[in-house]
Amino acid sequence: MKIKGIIDRRILINYQVDKEVLENYLPVPFKPKLVNGKGIAGICLIRLKEIRPKGLPKQIGISSENGAHRIAVEWTENGIQKEGVYIPRRDTSSKLNSLAGGTIFPGIHHLANFTVNEKNNTYEVGFLSNDKTSLSIKAKETDNWNKESVFKNLQHVSNFFEDGSIGYSPDKNNFDGLELKAYTWKVSLLEVENVNSSFFENVSIFPKGSVKFDNALLMKDIEHEWVKLKKKNQITR
Repeated sequence: MKIKGIIDRRILINYQVDKEVLENYLPVPFKPKLVNGKGIAGICLIRLKEIRPKGLPKQIGISSENGAHRIAVEWTENGIQKEGVYIPRRDTSSKLNSLAGGTIFPGIHHLANFTVNEKNNTYEVGFLSNDKTSLSIKAKETDNWNKESVFKNLQHVSNFFEDGSIGYSPDKNNFDGLELKAYTWKVSLLEVENVNSSFFENVSIFPKGSVKFDNALLMKDIEHEWVKLKKKNQITR
């Protein structure tokens, strides 16, 4: 099954995380994909529009604000090393996505209230879900690179995420897979004034000092497809 649409706006908030923490958190067969010894995790804030099965007119497509908590991972499949992201949690403004239970996009989608204020190249985006999971960010477009990043430069981090286009979400005893096929790939930098995440600030998962903000990226007006992948079985440690 292929889903087509437009990524109207996509913000990638990225953290560097101690690899031991991610190794303990990730389910088998996934292992953290490292950059200079650090794992990479974060949140994708994505506004989709004209989303519909490929081949149908865009006029019937739906729009939604969505949040996905992501961890960059590697795994071995048929003797070949693969890379992508593990997505432990998804949140959405769409009641349809939430009720569909993974039919349109894989994984459980938590219904959340999103607040968005975008003007003058500044982005204020946040959400609060029914179970009180929350996120907020205020950022503006910039050309200034964060010198404390584990990545060398914008091109390095762009390639990293373009290569990790496959995502797996937990679904009972399986992982549901989805591949993003962007017709064009272009990212720019965001300078973050403030960011708060109840997930990454949860010290029961991420002990104090194990997570550090690294960078934030912006993508706009990207035509794309989502391709559903074969389910992957979970493996007990």
